[in-house]
Amino acid sequence: MQPGILYGISVGTGDSELIALKGLRLLQEASVVAFPAGVRGKQGIAQQIVSPWLTPEQQQLALHFPYVQDTDVLTQAWQEAAEQVWQFLKLGQAVAFACEGDVSFYSTFTYLAQTLQQLHPEAVVETVPGVCSPMASAAALGVPLTVRSQRLVVLPALYTMGELERVLEWADVVVLMKVSSVYEQVWQVLQKRQLLERSWVVERATLPEQVVYTDLGDRPHLQLPYFSLLIVQLT
Repeated sequence: MQPGILYGISVGTGDSELIALKGLRLLQEASVVAFPAGVRGKQGIAQQIVSPWLTPEQQQLALHFPYVQDTDVLTQAWQEAAEQVWQFLKLGQAVAFACEGDVSFYSTFTYLAQTLQQLHPEAVVETVPGVCSPMASAAALGVPLTVRSQRLVVLPALYTMGELERVLEWADVVVLMKVSSVYEQVWQVLQKRQLLERSWVVERATLPEQVVYTDLGDRPHLQLPYFSLLIVQLT
C-alpha cells in the first residue's frame, strides 16, 4: 500500500479567507487535519483559522510542540508528532497539516516534515504556500513592503542589538519578527537613529484583535503580545 501524503497547508496569519484555493481544496479533501495544539486548553491559531472549513467527518489531530529552546525536548516532540502522523499515512490516508503563516517561513511544519522523512524515508510530503506575517502586516499598514530595488531583511525573534545595528547600516527595509521581548531595546536603537517615524508595529495581523501602531515616538514601553512584528522603512 502506498502511504498517504502529508500536506503542509499554509493557512495565513488569522483571517480564514487568506487560504489559497489549492490549500483549501486539499484541506477539505483530507481525512485527517493536523495542527499545533493550543496552550492551556485553548485552540491554537491554526486550528481557529481552519475550523470554519472543516466537517464533522474529518478527524482533527492536535500535535504538541513545546515553546522552548531545548533541542532535546524539541527533537522528542517532533519525533512523537511525526509518529502520530505516520499512523495515518501508513494506512494510505492523507494528512493535511494546517500551518499558520507560510509553511516555509520559520515554520514548525519544517521540523515535522524533516523528522517524518528521517524516520520514514518512504513518506511523501507536499506543501502549499501562503500569506506570511510580513506581507499581512504590510497590507494592514496599507503600504508596500518593498519597491523597486529595495533590500529587505527579516530578522527572527532571537537577534541582538548588535545584529540590528549592522543591518540598519545597509538594508532599506527591516522586519523584526516577534519583537515583543526586545521591543524596548529596539525602540532605543531606532530613536538614536531617528527612525521612529519610519517604523510601525503590527500585532496579531489580520485577526479581529489586530492592533497597528503607526507613531512610535512616544511609545517606548509597549506591552506587545508574542505575535507582533515591527517594520522599519529606511529609504
